Amino acid sequence: MTRLTTLRLPVLPMLACLFLISSRDLSAQETRLERDTGPIEVSETDWPWWRGPNRDGIADAHQTPPLTWSSEKNVLWKAPVPGRGHSSPIVVGNRVFLTTADEKAEVQSVLCFDHDSGKLVWKTDVHKGGLTKKGNKRSSQASSSVASDGRRVFVNFLNKDAIHTTALTMDGQLIWQQKISDYTVHQGYGSSPAVHGMHVIVTSDNKGGTGVVAALYRANGMIAWKSNRPKTPNYPSPIILTIGGRDQLLLTGCDLVSSFDPTSGEKFWEFPGATTECVSSTVTDGTHIYTTGGYPKNHIAAVKADGSGKVVWENKTRVYVPSMLVSNGHLYGVADAGIVYCWKSDTGVELWKERLGGTFNGSPVQVGNRIFATNEEGSTFVFKASPDGFESLAENKLGEGVFATPTYCHDRIFMRVVESGSEPRQEMLYCLGTK
Repeated sequence: MTRLTTLRLPVLPMLACLFLISSRDLSAQETRLERDTGPIEVSETDWPWWRGPNRDGIADAHQTPPLTWSSEKNVLWKAPVPGRGHSSPIVVGNRVFLTTADEKAEVQSVLCFDHDSGKLVWKTDVHKGGLTKKGNKRSSQASSSVASDGRRVFVNFLNKDAIHTTALTMDGQLIWQQKISDYTVHQGYGSSPAVHGMHVIVTSDNKGGTGVVAALYRANGMIAWKSNRPKTPNYPSPIILTIGGRDQLLLTGCDLVSSFDPTSGEKFWEFPGATTECVSSTVTDGTHIYTTGGYPKNHIAAVKADGSGKVVWENKTRVYVPSMLVSNGHLYGVADAGIVYCWKSDTGVELWKERLGGTFNGSPVQVGNRIFATNEEGSTFVFKASPDGFESLAENKLGEGVFATPTYCHDRIFMRVVESGSEPRQEMLYCLGTK
């Protein structure tokens, strides 16, 4: 017994020493990684990722984008976009970024335009070959919007039956590429990456049982954490909102409403809800989160954001593809079929509704007390963000089709448009501003 005790005693300080060395190594690795990653360097007035700086579709209220425009009026520049896509432009500093796909040549690319002139600064082909022909014919091979931390540009593409996330420099050079998961196509793929802290967060929900939500280190693309998702098709982008004093990564669809810690991947809470297939991005008033879905049922629901799973109110309005807006205690939604609604956000009481007309794929954007909503036919309706009733401010027509949500920043509107009368089909990127 004495001999055993004598043999074991020196091991304790040795283990402590090894633990100390291991901890120091880990700490040093984290410090190096944090240094290599660098801070997020985007301005509050930029539009660096899907749904804008606060991920809620609300633009800087101090800017003054034009209220009226046409193919000739208030056009600062327009630039041809090769190929086809449904992604929205993002704007960081003096650069505008956009994804596109040449379906005939089977090339998926990122484009970079000069903010002031519209000149094409660079085009980087991310994937050559491997385009998936399955899915809804109305979907595109470039439906995900890019995200930027001011140092890098991140993009998701479905290619070779898998989801890949790629990082480029601001000059268009490849930094890293990471396969997220295999992907079984149902309708298509359109989830955009979300930048948070040291990570870029992506989702790959699909019916093949390989779906995940994953956080990748921005610096090198290595996976920081990953969580498996149910075996169902689903389409929303990961949205990070501050609720209850903490950042929450919110995912809807797959018959669930889920909240994760975006830094660690810890699941804060999860409960049955939403629907199987969702598209729109979650919004919050700080107390509730608002989920919408279109299959197998139409619904809008206000759910307590405390993890209790309590549904405060619900209705059967079909706001399936466009995301909603929450502003000053009111919820605004544009239905796919072209009707705009205003509800009290806490009770769900409908205050007014108005038919705009057309079919909507893009999401409304609020600038100050104005809401801009663009339909698939290229008409943009501008109306007041007010609970007192619908008040139209302007209606503008541009091109023959708009499938992407326009971007509103720097007193300008950046709009991806299918040009009218063009044969073969030609997309243009318009920059609209008051001359």
